[in-house]
Amino acid sequence: MPVQAIAFYLLAFVTLASGLLVVSAKNPVHSVLFLITAFFSAAGLFVLLGAEFLAMLLIVVYVGAVAVLFLFVVMMLDIDFAALRQGFVNNLPIGGLVGLVLVGEMIAVVAAVASNGAAAKQALPNASPGGVPNTEVIGRVLYTDYVFFFQLAGLVLLVAMIGAIVLTLRHKPGVKRQDIGKQVARTPKTGMELVQIKPGEGISE
Repeated sequence: MPVQAIAFYLLAFVTLASGLLVVSAKNPVHSVLFLITAFFSAAGLFVLLGAEFLAMLLIVVYVGAVAVLFLFVVMMLDIDFAALRQGFVNNLPIGGLVGLVLVGEMIAVVAAVASNGAAAKQALPNASPGGVPNTEVIGRVLYTDYVFFFQLAGLVLLVAMIGAIVLTLRHKPGVKRQDIGKQVARTPKTGMELVQIKPGEGISE
């Protein structure tokens, strides 16, 4: 069996197994570790297909955002950090196993590419002529044929961001807030004055 076939089946199996373990693991720390493994394995599959740019995006964007995801999990589940530190030894075996799997996948992908069996070195049916890099090809397709869908996706993310701010914004009594309109409309005749403030004392109403 060729090296690239072995690498493909290995990465595919690890991706599916990690995806199942993400939703079945009871420990949120284990779920995050399995999620990293799934993303990393999917990135390896992209490399085998000759889509290095997508593989790098998957690692930089998704794996890089796992830390934020873990932060949200800790905030929502109210995990005791003291107990989490005490359970570091308990989580060490699963973390070491995930690390070994990732190292094995990197070795398999490098071996498959080095054996000239990667799809990047083969003639694909839809490959662009002239040896254009896949990054440029993705940019051309994304900003020409699918530019409206791209803008629509950005609009959806904007609405989601505004909705998250509205849902989490709380107006507490006694909290001073800026009023940009009043600040801009102030003039020397409407109460603008210079006040000499002593360090450490602040200013009273």
